[in-house]
Amino acid sequence: MHPEILRLMNDQRGRELRTRAHQARLAKMIRSARRGHGRADEAGGFALPPIPDYVDGSFRTEGAGALSADGQASGTGHAAAAQHAA
Repeated sequence: MHPEILRLMNDQRGRELRTRAHQARLAKMIRSARRGHGRADEAGGFALPPIPDYVDGSFRTEGAGALSADGQASGTGHAAAAQHAA
């Protein structure tokens, strides 16, 4: 086989092996993080950012479905169900 073709095939194989090793390393880090084997300084937990109620990024500020400061819905479940049933 021509030496240039051998070199190209060898380069391609090296790239594929490096990609597989990188993917395996990422998978190992994810598994470790899921099991809680993170660093001690990360023990504070993960806080989710608030999720907007509307597409433009705004939040519902009033009404039966609005959230209070502590994150609880202001209306009761029965009131919300009654609105959906109507």
